[in-house]
Amino acid sequence: MPASADAGFNLQRHRKVVLIVDLVESVSLMQADELGVIQRWQAFLAHVNQVILPANQGRLVKSLGDGLLVEFEAARQGVEAALAMHQWMNMHSADAPASRMHLRAGLHCADVYADATDLYGAGVNLAARIATLAGPGETVASTAIRDGLVDSIDCDLEDMGECYLRHLETPIRAWRIGATRQASAVVPSRDHLIPLQPTIAVIPFTSRNRAPEQFVVGELIADGVIAHLSKAESLKLICRLSTAAFRDRAATPSEIGASLGANYIVSGSYVAVGTKLQVMVEITASADQTLLWADRLTSDVDDLIAKESQLVNAISASVSAIVSSTELSRIRSKPLPTLASCSLMFGAMSLTHSMARADFFKAQELILHLMDRHRRHPLLPAWLAKWHVLQVEQGWADNANASAVRALDHSSRALDLDSQSSLALTLDGFVRCNLHKDFDTAAKRYAAALSINSSEPLAWLFLGMMHAFKGEAAPALEAAERALALSPLDPARYFYDSLAASIHLTAGNYDRSIELALRSLKANGSHLSTHRALTIAQAMSGRMEEARACGVRLMKLDPHLTVSGYLARSPGVDVGPGRRFAEALQAAGIPK
Repeated sequence: MPASADAGFNLQRHRKVVLIVDLVESVSLMQADELGVIQRWQAFLAHVNQVILPANQGRLVKSLGDGLLVEFEAARQGVEAALAMHQWMNMHSADAPASRMHLRAGLHCADVYADATDLYGAGVNLAARIATLAGPGETVASTAIRDGLVDSIDCDLEDMGECYLRHLETPIRAWRIGATRQASAVVPSRDHLIPLQPTIAVIPFTSRNRAPEQFVVGELIADGVIAHLSKAESLKLICRLSTAAFRDRAATPSEIGASLGANYIVSGSYVAVGTKLQVMVEITASADQTLLWADRLTSDVDDLIAKESQLVNAISASVSAIVSSTELSRIRSKPLPTLASCSLMFGAMSLTHSMARADFFKAQELILHLMDRHRRHPLLPAWLAKWHVLQVEQGWADNANASAVRALDHSSRALDLDSQSSLALTLDGFVRCNLHKDFDTAAKRYAAALSINSSEPLAWLFLGMMHAFKGEAAPALEAAERALALSPLDPARYFYDSLAASIHLTAGNYDRSIELALRSLKANGSHLSTHRALTIAQAMSGRMEEARACGVRLMKLDPHLTVSGYLARSPGVDVGPGRRFAEALQAAGIPK
């Protein structure tokens, strides 16, 4: 608003946070120890001017004998300054209990008039009235201040309800402000509630050029990355409504991690020039504030609203890769008792799917160690059940029948702990279908899992595989495509591609089956099931020379493989195309 022209005055109207601070019972204090109170007040003013206000970008408008008028740009700054003033006064009055000095403070945000020496207007008067609601050592704020704060992060807020103030006809809503409480040191006894995935907080990116119309860009980047990463079952994402509280906030990664319970912080900034974006991205470990990765990316604003944003995909892929490599390096370099449970679980999941024999059995050790820590967490026996299925399918079980029994024991245990866990239901179905050939119960488990979580990728994948075992091509393909769409960043993506290859094999889509199998083997060349699917697809499509070469590689990986052994294990032999697949293996050179 333009300056006032009255009588040569140059009054500017601005929206400011106004802080009024009074010394409680100043008259009585002066009577008891005049010089001591004056000296302490002068020391207080020096600290306010030299430390508190510069740290919070505040301006001391004026100082009276027993009070201050201060202005700030933002509610957080005013609150932090008020709390710091109380803290200083408490610390420096401890040695003089007879003349202890207390402050009371009032905060309000309003449009006020300002000149070089003072603030004027109804907003200033209201801040002074609000200060009268505060007791010794307290700060009280208006709703206009409260709306600019995040409870339990900026401060603790207590609703005082509607309060009547002198000379005001209507009451105002007031809020008592206190310092945030310390986190509880009590360890929850319900260990099945402890998250066993690395937790990631994606903070809305900050605009460098501060154009209001570009503010939403930072939100779009964070939204896209959160949505993309949340599809990975091995990662846990903090919701955007929680991470948004830290946008444009001068908080360290360790402070953000402590507030949100996050192991990794993804943050960044951007500059928008027209429709072009230059984005700076960082990934930081919250525990020790180590910068794990940083990069500068370029993009277009329109890319952020595309169905498949290249910028979002690039950031998400980097985050997934960095978290995976960091967690696995911890597993390989630190003793088990010193590792966090989420690191152990991530390592167990990754090593299970590495398909290197030593890593695979190390994964079992990690899961068993976790089960000692968290005896009532349903994810652990569920994952151990999956481990036993893969052990049998990889040919590493000394007794396949005994492993099948153990797998069912573990999956049943997981459901006893949580009958509504979509993952536990899914893995119980996986055990019953692949090891016990109980398609009816497996179908019920997958249906129950998807009724609880329709985005459970493994449920769709295993459901598709069950239909494939039965020769039901159409529903198998539909489920497989859903699974692939829901797992773009899964560290075990090769596993999805492998099973999808088998599903397309059932449908007679041999070229697509070969394409998926080759993509899976490029990511993990040790998975026997993928080699079997590729060998069968090549043989059934008439590529016999390639099929025989693939059969030779398959026999090197699994020297004990025979056609009769495949028929004994395959769930699709009696109800689906399993026998035709066995004939293709024999044609490719696998011994009968």
